[in-house]
Amino acid sequence: MTELPLTDRLRLDKWLWAARFYKTRALAADEVDKGRVRVNGQPAKPARELKAGDLVEMRQDQVWRCVAVVALSAVRGPAPLAQGLYTETAESLANRAKAAETRRLAAEPAQAIAQGRPTKREGRELRSWQRWSASLDDD
Repeated sequence: MTELPLTDRLRLDKWLWAARFYKTRALAADEVDKGRVRVNGQPAKPARELKAGDLVEMRQDQVWRCVAVVALSAVRGPAPLAQGLYTETAESLANRAKAAETRRLAAEPAQAIAQGRPTKREGRELRSWQRWSASLDDD
């Protein structure tokens, strides 16, 4: 594989996109604007310049991830190379593992639905019931 071209300083939204945390730069900028991304513990703006060694915290799927910036690249490359742009902290890895385990052990959301569209069998039973129901007003 080829290496990504590296730079000294880079915009936060562009780095988040290049490191494959978000699919587009616009999505990355929106998340930063919503306050879901912090740099070195401070709220950031999309145009904030990153440098190697910065700590970037971002919320993804209700879990805060904390990554240390290792390198900066303005080019979005393949995932294995993009993962070389950062290292995730041990605490962040533990939090993500804990959240994954909680989701795995949680109840299936579909089982909690009491109402909704009837199944095929229930639809047949409803139509059958309506066909044979008698009404006093039909006389």
